[in-house]
Amino acid sequence: VLGRVALRSVRLCALSIMTDVEELLKRPSAFPSESGELPMGEFTPGEGTSSLDFLQTRAKVLVVGAGGLGCEILKDLALSGFRDIHVIDMDTIDVSNLNRQFLFRQKDVGRAKAEVAAEFVNRRVPTARVTPYVGKIQDHPPDFYAQFNCIISGLDNIEARRWLNSTLVTLVELDEDGDPNPDSIVPFIDGGTEGFAGQARVILPRLTSCFECSIDAFPPQRNFPLCTIAETPRKPEHCVAYAYIVQWPRERPEDKLDKDSPDHMGWIYQKALERATTFGIEGVTYMSTMGVVKNIIPAVASTNALVSGVCVLEALKALTFASQSLNTYMMYHGTTGVHSHTFVYEHRPDCGVCGGELRELHVSRSLTLGQLFEELHEDPKLQLKRPSAATSETVLYMPKPPALEKALAGNLKRSLEDLELGGAEVTITDPIFPGDTSLQLKIVFSD
Repeated sequence: VLGRVALRSVRLCALSIMTDVEELLKRPSAFPSESGELPMGEFTPGEGTSSLDFLQTRAKVLVVGAGGLGCEILKDLALSGFRDIHVIDMDTIDVSNLNRQFLFRQKDVGRAKAEVAAEFVNRRVPTARVTPYVGKIQDHPPDFYAQFNCIISGLDNIEARRWLNSTLVTLVELDEDGDPNPDSIVPFIDGGTEGFAGQARVILPRLTSCFECSIDAFPPQRNFPLCTIAETPRKPEHCVAYAYIVQWPRERPEDKLDKDSPDHMGWIYQKALERATTFGIEGVTYMSTMGVVKNIIPAVASTNALVSGVCVLEALKALTFASQSLNTYMMYHGTTGVHSHTFVYEHRPDCGVCGGELRELHVSRSLTLGQLFEELHEDPKLQLKRPSAATSETVLYMPKPPALEKALAGNLKRSLEDLELGGAEVTITDPIFPGDTSLQLKIVFSD
C-alpha cells in the first residue's frame, strides 16, 4: 500500500512540476533568449504559443550516457516537461553503480543501463516517453543524430565526446557564403563531473566554439601509440598498457579480462612491473595499474545532481527561448564550498573540426613519420589516437585494413625529408574525427 501511495505521490509531483513549466512559458520573460549574448530565437509567451507547443509535442531530446550524470539528466528532463526523450548507452549495470545511479536496483544488475533507465522513468512519469538504445554512439549514422532537437551528453569518456562533437559539426549545412543554416544546427549540451568538480557547456556547432576547440583543457587520455608501448616505453603507463593490450591477449587468449578480478589485475601489474624493470622505468604500482586499465574517475552524487540541473535548464532555454542561454561554459568547484564560474570558450581558428585553417607544423627534416604521429598524439590541442596520413599524390600510412597497414608500415621509420614532405600539405584523419572531417597540416622544416 505504501508503495502505491509513494508512486502516486511521485506522479502527482511530476504533473505539478509540468504545470509550473507551462505557467513559466505562458508569462513574459525579463531575460528572453534574444536579449542574451548567445541568442537562439525569439521567445513568444502566452497560451498555445509555439514554445509551449514545441516542448510538449515536437521536441526530441537525446541523452548520451545513462550513468551517474545520465540518470540525473533523464530524471530532470522528465520532470521539466520534456516528453519525447531518448537515451543511448553501451554499458550494463554493475553492483558498484547502485550507490549513485538511482534509477537502478539490485535486481537490475547485469541488464543494459539504457533499457532499465527508460523503464524506470516511463513508469514513474506518465507524461514522458523514454526510448532506449543499447550500443556505442559510433554505431549510429549521422542521420540518427540529425533527428534530435537537442543532445545532452553525460559521458565521462573524452574520446566519445569528441566523436559526437565532430559528428554534430559535420551535420551543419553551409550556404554559398559559408554561413551555417540554423535549421541544421543541433544544440549540443555537454556535462561532465569528476569528484567535487563539474562543468556544463552549450555548443552550437559552427556558431560557437566546439568541444575540440578546447581539447587542450583536458588531460590527455591514457591511450598510447602501439609503436611506443611495444618498442620504446618511457612511462609507467606505457608498461601497463603493453601488459594490458599486448601481453594479456597473447599469453592468455582464452581468458576474458575481468577488470574487477584481483587475480587478473595482479597479473597485469606483475607483467607491467617486469617490463618497467627491464627498461629502467620506476613508478609502476598496483593502484596506477588499476587507473590505466579501468580509467577510474571518482563520482559524487551531489555534483551529478547540480551539473544535471544546469544541463537540463540549458536544454529548456535552447528549445523554448524562455531565457538567456549560457555563453558558453560553466565551471563548478565544490571542494571547499559552492563555487561556480562562467566564461566564453573562444573559437580556435586552427581547430581540426570546425576551424578549417591550414595548420603549419615546424619540425626537423630528420623526424620520422612514426615520430610525427607520436607528436600528434601528445600535442594537447590534438591528442590523436590512431592517425592516418596522405597527400594529394599518395597515401603515407593507414592503420587498417591490415594488408594496407603492412604495406605502408615501412613509412613509419622513414624521415619526412625522405618522404619528400617539406612544404607539402598532409591530410591527417583519425577515429576521433567521423566522416570526412580531417586535419590539414603543412609540413615546414625548421632546420
